[in-house]
Amino acid sequence: MTEIEFNQAASTTLARIEQVLEDADLDFETPADGIIEVEFDDGSKIIINRHGVAREIWVAARSGGFHFKPQGAGWVDTKSGEPLHDKLAALIAAQGGVMVRF
Repeated sequence: MTEIEFNQAASTTLARIEQVLEDADLDFETPADGIIEVEFDDGSKIIINRHGVAREIWVAARSGGFHFKPQGAGWVDTKSGEPLHDKLAALIAAQGGVMVRF
């Protein structure tokens, strides 16, 4: 995957995540290109960002940090192989008590 292909795929994925967060009426900000910060009622955050050097999408949550690499039409955890959208939905449910669907 070239850098251009990575950036396009990551931007598409991050835009989809933003749309789902907006639809779920979750509080989030995009402080810079490629970064999404989701804040919950208890003040905790989940941060999702594009990491160009590693060509991965990284997620930082209260329960830990996760790296997702492109695979096929999606993104999978580099350790567990779990799809990004499944893991992110589980993290949002666990940390914020909100169910989302990607």
